[in-house]
Amino acid sequence: MSKKSIHFNISERKILLRLFDILFILLVLYFVSNTFKFDYFTITKENWKWILVLILYVSIFGTVFELYDLQKSSRIEKISTSIVVTVSTTVLFYFLTPFFTPLLPDNRLQILFFYFAILVALFIWRIIYISFIVSPRFYKKVLVIGETSNIETIVEAFKNADPNYRIVGFINCEINKFEAIKYNAIKEYSPKQIQEVIKGENISEIVIASYNSESITSEIYYTLIRLLEEGFPIKEYTQVYEEMTQRIPVQFVGKDFYKYFPFSRSNQNKLYLFFNSIFNVIISFIGVISGLVILPMILLCNVIANRGPLFYYQERVGKNGKVFKIIKFRTMIRNAEKSGAVWAKKEDARVTLFGKFLRYSRIDEMPQFFNILKGDMNLIGPRPERPYFVNELSRMLPFYETRHIIKPGLTGWAQVKTRYGSTVDDSLLKLQYDLYYIKHRSFFLDANILIKTLSTIIYFRGQ
Repeated sequence: MSKKSIHFNISERKILLRLFDILFILLVLYFVSNTFKFDYFTITKENWKWILVLILYVSIFGTVFELYDLQKSSRIEKISTSIVVTVSTTVLFYFLTPFFTPLLPDNRLQILFFYFAILVALFIWRIIYISFIVSPRFYKKVLVIGETSNIETIVEAFKNADPNYRIVGFINCEINKFEAIKYNAIKEYSPKQIQEVIKGENISEIVIASYNSESITSEIYYTLIRLLEEGFPIKEYTQVYEEMTQRIPVQFVGKDFYKYFPFSRSNQNKLYLFFNSIFNVIISFIGVISGLVILPMILLCNVIANRGPLFYYQERVGKNGKVFKIIKFRTMIRNAEKSGAVWAKKEDARVTLFGKFLRYSRIDEMPQFFNILKGDMNLIGPRPERPYFVNELSRMLPFYETRHIIKPGLTGWAQVKTRYGSTVDDSLLKLQYDLYYIKHRSFFLDANILIKTLSTIIYFRGQ
């Protein structure tokens, strides 16, 4: 057995970031209030409401501005902007809610003390996090065993999901080995070297990437059994892939597909569905009213820059394959598809100048609140696709029709996790996220999607 090494999983690091963000902020504020003439924010038993409000604002705006994105958090130059924007927004909202927070001080200099105390606290903690937690000493070293002709895809998927998760070697168990796998990034070992590699490389976990149980030889099988009896972690590839990437690897699912789709009970939970419907109606009414407020401006801009119908109707596939007409503000030139259906793409020449603004601001999606009120869509779910593309993608992608077991949504897990897609590979990636949502659907995941949707709009992603 190798010596146990310390490694923080993705969920643990996210909790660590949130917990110590708050801890450092409160410590620095406590230090400032007791060292300088700063009495705007004092930490006492009587002021517990102030602390709760501050924690709430930091958590919400930190999520919106991606303060807890592990890829960003691993580099100080990437996370700096998120820190500044999060602190600025938190302090602004804190000042604008004096009923729950202290009244603005007469000495305006204390506002700067408050702002810079929070800013410095976050920078200190994040520098400590990058210097120690993200360092190689906390890497999780992994050995992959199985049919690894696609080892490069496996390595890249895990690397993009978690920079601290390192595959250091692989053992190829494919029955028909026509030629040696050439991949310079990691080393290939023989089955006889498993124990040696675990000790020499200080391996923390073995991942089995086998789609055919017959490929695992008896030698490897009994070695794995001994390791398991000693308490060594051994996991299945698709399980690790789903936990780390938060999507289902449908391209690696075989005839035992039923193992990978124990869909969320929320899909049939009447209480969840009831509150989900109520929430859809409330948000849709707010969306419709907001749309009516800005409608005169949109009408004027449409006459000047779009010159044609304001609304655009298009057939989309909904729950159980039922086709409905989606409503959007028109963003393309008239007769944009006179030659037939084609993929929309980034910097599409068919999009008008005003249409670009509508797309980037997501205002073009606002009429879909009517679709939600009609019952064709939910606020959250897989984005509805056109019948032509559904037919095409269903032939190329396994389990594509599974997206239609729930209502489509105005926003969804795929929309907040990926950028604009215009190819079959992009559709495969979105399908993985859509199936993950259907499998893990819950109030918590819905709330997470709504918050991340704000990030998507703010950073102009997904278009």
